[in-house]
Amino acid sequence: MSKPILAVLILVSVCICGPARAQDAAAPFDGDLQRLAEILGTLHYLRGICGSNEGPKWRNQMQALIDAETPSGERRARMIAGFNRGYNGFQQTYRSCTPAASVAIRRYIEEGSKISRDLTARYAN
Repeated sequence: MSKPILAVLILVSVCICGPARAQDAAAPFDGDLQRLAEILGTLHYLRGICGSNEGPKWRNQMQALIDAETPSGERRARMIAGFNRGYNGFQQTYRSCTPAASVAIRRYIEEGSKISRDLTARYAN
């Protein structure tokens, strides 16, 4: 179920590495990247409590996104804050895996896949 988002995320990471930008200049896709970061944080938490045995898989995907995008300063801080917001928001809501948590996982994987596809279609070289 998570293979499609991983493949697209890797593709987005490679494509976003395009031309160098000013250190803190906002990219036109920053909002989408922040949302994707939040989704990765959410998945990192929810997949963990639902016994997926994926370990740091979603955190590693976030790190790969940061490494590919190489944001600095405020852009980097916003991406990390998005990841943490996703993680912490669901940590406060779910203490164990519930049917609602499983639905949330599916929906966030779908949304993350859509964001990744849209970014690739719009900004790929």
